[in-house]
Amino acid sequence: MQKSRRIAKIGAYLRPHWRDATLGILALLSVNALGVYIPWLIRACVDQIANNFSWQEILRYVVVIILLSSAMWLIRMASRLWIFGVGRQVEFDLKQKIFEHLLHLEPAYFANNTIGDLISRATSDVDNVRRLLGFAVLSLSNTVFAYALTLPAMLAINVNLTLAAIAMYPLMFVFVHLFSNRLRQQQGTVQEKISDISELIQEDMSGMALIKIYAQEENERRAFAQKNQDLLQANLALAKSRNILFPLIGGIAGLSSLVIIWLGTGQITTGNLAVGDFLALLIYVERLVFPTALLGFTITAYQRGEVSIDRLEAIFTVQPKIKDSSDAVHLPLAEVKGELTAKNLSFTYPGATQSALERVNFSINPGETVSIVGAIGSGKSTLANALPRLLDIAPGQLFLDGVDITKIALADLRHAIAYVPQDSFLFSTTIKNNIRYGNPNIDQQNVESVAKSSQIHPEIMNFPQQYETIVGERGITLSGGQRQRTALARAMLINAPVLILDDALSSVDNQTATQILNHLSSGARRKTVVFITHQLSAAAAADRIFVMDKGQIVQVGNHLELMQQEGLYRKLWSQHQVEELLR
Repeated sequence: MQKSRRIAKIGAYLRPHWRDATLGILALLSVNALGVYIPWLIRACVDQIANNFSWQEILRYVVVIILLSSAMWLIRMASRLWIFGVGRQVEFDLKQKIFEHLLHLEPAYFANNTIGDLISRATSDVDNVRRLLGFAVLSLSNTVFAYALTLPAMLAINVNLTLAAIAMYPLMFVFVHLFSNRLRQQQGTVQEKISDISELIQEDMSGMALIKIYAQEENERRAFAQKNQDLLQANLALAKSRNILFPLIGGIAGLSSLVIIWLGTGQITTGNLAVGDFLALLIYVERLVFPTALLGFTITAYQRGEVSIDRLEAIFTVQPKIKDSSDAVHLPLAEVKGELTAKNLSFTYPGATQSALERVNFSINPGETVSIVGAIGSGKSTLANALPRLLDIAPGQLFLDGVDITKIALADLRHAIAYVPQDSFLFSTTIKNNIRYGNPNIDQQNVESVAKSSQIHPEIMNFPQQYETIVGERGITLSGGQRQRTALARAMLINAPVLILDDALSSVDNQTATQILNHLSSGARRKTVVFITHQLSAAAAADRIFVMDKGQIVQVGNHLELMQQEGLYRKLWSQHQVEELLR
């Protein structure tokens, strides 16, 4: 990202908080104005002592200087509160913006971008931007005001001494310029290495059971040690550059005081410089030393902030591919019947050479239960993801109640279609909260009702805390079958007209799976159920069965009809029967 665009972004971050930022800058300007005025008073006080010593006058000067110093301290505190507060507000805004933006991106984005890297950007990089808009803005503003107000005062006292004192400063800015690009690149490398470590930690924590099963603790330790070593080397390279630059800046700034003392004492001896002027110049030079020496740390904060702005904007520039069209139509849930239609549905994953779905056609009636079977990789899960538009399907291929799903408002579409994937994700909260995730205000009676329908209620009642049982991260305390049935109960609770089960009962025995399907297929208002499964015994109970192979539906019919045909279904059924006998 170009520097001008980064500055524009900084301005955009600050714009909502311009009042506090302005107050902080004005307060900082007042502090520096007082910082220039107080040495001027000291100069006048010293001259007063030299010409006409008076305790009363000295006391007056002392009181005024103490009052002004106290006011200066209070205003400085206020400026820090305002400016640092703006940094915290921007931090809050960015975290909220990142989270809300990620919520609108399709699942494919998270498949291509690691969670560890996204967490690093939402924490470490946001923190760097906060420092940029807090510490760096405060420091840069203080440096600009210090020079803008102090140099005129110094020139008014003695031009030659002032020019001699600041003669070394151009050299300091040359060093800063020479090191700036190197610092930015090294800071970018550090941020990348931090992301790498975050990714590894996140993956290992999620896959700890797998690490234990395969006894890969030592390999993971070595992998972490390598990434940690890479981060160490990147940090050492950055520290080396900083430790060369910062002492140079501080040393050059400190030379100014020596110049004033060396040349100033000589002029006092010859009578060309008053003692008050000498003290004022010495104080003014000392005032410039601190903000100048701090410039190195300011540069670091700024460089980190620049790198982090680029990394954050890389997230914000990604626009969701799946979003409401400009002519999106609303589909009230009460009016949805549940008819699903596909017309020459085709889909190819980005970067793939072979289509996952190839000219698929079907029509599923409202309230019908359809099982979809086929070998692994035949396109079943792709079809399941296409129905609620989790994939970027082209218009004119999939329809709900005759309406193109790409034209239906996403919120309405996903309220109408409940989807239970094979990976039954549960949140680290109670079973009750997991079940009522789609409707957090639902009462206990309805929660228990859907739990009974999904055949999980008796097992929940055996837990010590029953529905208040904490399931742990990703539902780790539950078995695979319990997680799947809890996820099914969650989907059933929202009472969507269409229910998609993508191998969502794979960890449930055939008898229980069949009972669940029979329940879904009964009642006054039957759901349209799309049951994707490898459990042919349960699939056989469906009204119709779609058999998929290589992205196409190759057979359609009920169990008896398909068994009378020479085709893939009979072969799959024979394999299933053999597997049942071997169990």
